[in-house]
Amino acid sequence: MATLAEIRAKLKDQEVKSGGSSRTGGDNAIYPFWNLKEGEQATVRFLPDGDKDNTFFWKERLMIKLPFAGIKGDTDSRPVQVQVPCMEMYGETCPILSEVRGWFKDPKLEDMGRKYWKKRSYIFQGFVTENALNEDSTPENPIRRFIIGPQIFQIIKGALMDPDMNELPTDYTQGVDFRLTKASKGGYADYSTSTWARRERPLDETEYKAIETNGLFNLKDYLPKKPSEVEVGVIKKMFESSVDGEAYDMEAFGQYFRPAGVSARTGDPVKASTPTPKAEEPKAEEPKVEAVAQTSAPAETPAEPKADNNKAEDILAMIRNRQGN
Repeated sequence: MATLAEIRAKLKDQEVKSGGSSRTGGDNAIYPFWNLKEGEQATVRFLPDGDKDNTFFWKERLMIKLPFAGIKGDTDSRPVQVQVPCMEMYGETCPILSEVRGWFKDPKLEDMGRKYWKKRSYIFQGFVTENALNEDSTPENPIRRFIIGPQIFQIIKGALMDPDMNELPTDYTQGVDFRLTKASKGGYADYSTSTWARRERPLDETEYKAIETNGLFNLKDYLPKKPSEVEVGVIKKMFESSVDGEAYDMEAFGQYFRPAGVSARTGDPVKASTPTPKAEEPKAEEPKVEAVAQTSAPAETPAEPKADNNKAEDILAMIRNRQGN
């Protein structure tokens, strides 16, 4: 008979193979900076994407939250949310946004439109060089992943426009660290005082060794799997059901998309494998992870869909031009 240690090792291995490591953060690869206390700070060093085809050192994730009145057939159930991928993340038309865009033309529907609008988050990777958290356990691989919301992302992106930044912050020898600082504003977690370090810092021998030993994550691997044609149809039906104020139908939707922490067969609550970060939203909101079946990360709620005139492509092109000069 296997020992308890062997059983635990086997279960952990199965969790990793089933997506616990690469999708849900079951290996603790996701750094939970949202657990910082007010006034605390963590210093991180972002690294390039392992995918050489990615121009940026992050991947954008677009998710939509569908609220339901409860679970069908369960008289004691509370309101639940199901998170689904927005098809615009894959360069395709999103059936939900196609419907919702028109709502912003009617002032009476604006609030409803914001509720169903896509929520942005950004996946990064790097080292935690100064950690104010007392984590129960840390992964063997020191290269962590970070789920960053729009507030912090704007600080990261905005600094790339600074003419004094001549090198990419992910450069191994001339890059800079980033300081994540948590505060509070109006009941929200506030990270507006987060900033880049003023001095360049080359990676040390230990960090070089970690990259050599473990390699870099391909960040696209941590985006939700692109829904099939059938799943897109299910997403549309779930959206219609949600807007109509109906309860979540486990029988109809359970094999495709489920509320976080609800089992597929019974609808009973189960313990989630990853804590939900409450990064840039009020505590009433549920933030993030890396899998569709789980609740997601810090999100944005736009007043109305509009174009981004400060595209990241242009920003990085400016930095590379400075390097060339």
